[in-house]
Amino acid sequence: MEEKGEGMLPAPSPDITLPSCSLAQSLWALFTSSLAISLVFAVIPFCRDVKVLASVMALAGLAMGCIDTVANMQLVRMYQKDSAVFLQVLHFFVGFGALLSPLIADPFLSEANCLPANSTANTTSRGHLFHVSRVLGQHHVDAKAWSNQTFPGLTPKDGAGTRVSYAFWIMALINLPVPMAVLMLLSKERLLTCCPQRRPLLLSADELALETQPPEKEDASSLPPKFQSHLGHEDLFSCCQRKNLRGAPYSFFAIHITAALVLFMTDGLTGAYSAFVYSYAVEKPLSVGHKVAGYLPSLFWGFITLGRLLSIPISSRMKPATMVFINVVGVVVTFLVLLIFSYNVVFLFVGTASLGLFLSSTFPSMLAYTEDSLQYKGCATTVLVTGAGVGEMVLQMLVGSIFQAQGSYSFLVCGVIFGCLAFTFYILLLFFHRMHPGLPSVPTQDRSIGMENSECYQR
Repeated sequence: MEEKGEGMLPAPSPDITLPSCSLAQSLWALFTSSLAISLVFAVIPFCRDVKVLASVMALAGLAMGCIDTVANMQLVRMYQKDSAVFLQVLHFFVGFGALLSPLIADPFLSEANCLPANSTANTTSRGHLFHVSRVLGQHHVDAKAWSNQTFPGLTPKDGAGTRVSYAFWIMALINLPVPMAVLMLLSKERLLTCCPQRRPLLLSADELALETQPPEKEDASSLPPKFQSHLGHEDLFSCCQRKNLRGAPYSFFAIHITAALVLFMTDGLTGAYSAFVYSYAVEKPLSVGHKVAGYLPSLFWGFITLGRLLSIPISSRMKPATMVFINVVGVVVTFLVLLIFSYNVVFLFVGTASLGLFLSSTFPSMLAYTEDSLQYKGCATTVLVTGAGVGEMVLQMLVGSIFQAQGSYSFLVCGVIFGCLAFTFYILLLFFHRMHPGLPSVPTQDRSIGMENSECYQR
């Protein structure tokens, strides 16, 4: 108690020690992935073929997905019931980076038409290209006719291509300290092969807590015997091993699936709304000007970042399950209001800001709630990150196809439908959580731990 009170932040949970193999795997995965992202940004300006560019971007996506999974997993492992606050901080910086990176690239973007002269294009191609330019929010593109323009051999004009390359190289340099910091941590923890193997420094706090406090054993008597022998995350890939899932109750898998489906919908809505809100605004009946409509994606991501910042103190006082419920209900209500007042531009801007706030903390709150529901025994982090990523990819394609076929009004209808589906899956998640064995509603130990943590913050 006295040792925990000396720090300003809650210490890692005393009943979990991170195996050195798990720590080494995680740090090496972070090092490799972050270094790959810097290399990808440095190489992108040299890609002259779309297939090569697609391969490079796929590598970047793989590296970012690895960082997303490992970072969330390690925070949950170390802090467990206190992880909600740290997950909110992590995702705030994700949103802050997404908000900051376009500002870094903007000075290097050309104000002129990106397509060169001396070319030809038919009417259909011109229409598709103009639609794509609106979807991407390029409101600086000239509105002049796109006749006599070709696409083979896109040559940079007036040094525009070279100036854009600087933006990628700057981002590569900004990201480079990250793998260097991870490498220093690997060296400090004696996890490099060239360093002598000693006791990892990050485990000292856990070992000290184990020596000064009696171990707290989880009540898993109601779980099947085969499932009891595999408590906790043994290493980075232990949750994917078949032996660790053998004998688990059906509710164990149902919680994974329904939680992933909630994030499939909410993260999919985030990607789809940010991608198509500009196109929705410039189409009838709103017919907003291109310059004004260009502020909508920035407003959306700005309020996502603000919402994640506000969620840091809120998550220390409110349960993750309550936060997710408020977020999902808020998304449905906001889309309904936008649908009712679909002819009002003011409601579009207010609704965009509201959606950003409600969607901002959904992922970290859902992850904290799901891991707590499973008592940190499952693959929740991996499954939820995968579900969110797949949803962001699939719903953007689906909404884009419906938007093009049915018109702008279908954009809000899709939002209401996907929001209602997210709410339905969340109700199912609550049901399966109640059915899951060995989960006391509010353990006395948790309340005592919370009181200790509150004393830490006060000191």
